[in-house]
Amino acid sequence: MNNDFISREIRLAARPVGVPGPETFELASTRVPRPGEGQIVVRNTWMSVDPYMREWMREEVSYAQPYRIGAPLLGSAVGEVVASQADSVPVGSMVTHFLGWREYALLDAADATVIDTTAAPAEAYLGPLGTTGLTAYATLTRVAPVEPGDVVYVSAAAGAVGSVAGQIARKLGAAKVIGSAGGPVKAKKLVAGFGFDAGLDHRAAPIGAQLAEAAPDGIDVYVDNVGGDHLRAAIEALRDHGRIGMVGAISSYNSTEPVPGPDNLFELAAKNATLRGMLVTSYLGLFPEWIERGAAWIADGSLHYEQTVFDGIERAPDAFLGVLSGANTGKMLVRLN
Repeated sequence: MNNDFISREIRLAARPVGVPGPETFELASTRVPRPGEGQIVVRNTWMSVDPYMREWMREEVSYAQPYRIGAPLLGSAVGEVVASQADSVPVGSMVTHFLGWREYALLDAADATVIDTTAAPAEAYLGPLGTTGLTAYATLTRVAPVEPGDVVYVSAAAGAVGSVAGQIARKLGAAKVIGSAGGPVKAKKLVAGFGFDAGLDHRAAPIGAQLAEAAPDGIDVYVDNVGGDHLRAAIEALRDHGRIGMVGAISSYNSTEPVPGPDNLFELAAKNATLRGMLVTSYLGLFPEWIERGAAWIADGSLHYEQTVFDGIERAPDAFLGVLSGANTGKMLVRLN
């Protein structure tokens, strides 16, 4: 009798040029064998899609191995252990791991993290309590630390990282928190749903002029998720000893030509300012600290988060394309059947 698990998965069918389309992905079925010594099989219940995945579809990635054509994509997922040959992770455990984009995953138990679903829902460990929440926390405490009284600006502020970053900035003592997003609905959501002082719609008018109006005396910290004109505007608005944390550059992920840098970059020198890159894998050691603080804030209701959910592994490409076009509020997730 064959006890393998039958799993559907999404594979990279072709490397996209410009904006990815349906031809980029392939839905396939495969057999997942029973675990060997020290291994587990996880039935994934939720998976994450994130903007960085577009970079991993390129043939060359500066900080990671690119996705392989014909192989399933990778990304964060949460699920239930349904078979185990590891005493440390028994059957029934809920875990997070990095073999998303598939319904069942075979992996070493050492590559999974057991989560406490009494502290927060399982899917929260892919959003506010996952690497997106950790990115916001590490950026504002280590990369571009917020000081009491600071004015903080966050781009892509209605997204998974940005929406949490604005709230953390407030908890760290920011006097004013400004966010930008695409469209009037999201701009209003920043204020009404996530507690920002001002929400800017970058589609309504040039972002530089809007930021100058919202922060006439300048900003101290910028959490950059967009790059491009948003980064230029932030440099222009930055005050002396300002800090910029470079988290993402979603405005350029689908570019087919090299993207020029801001033409005002040297203003950072005159302002004694810092612009520092942020790669979350360098801050994984902060996870226990962040989960302790973040879970407490979720429990007491002071950290609000939202999710945009697609159902079924076959909808994962649609969810991913939606994240690139800004279709999500909060974390974009796929709920697996």
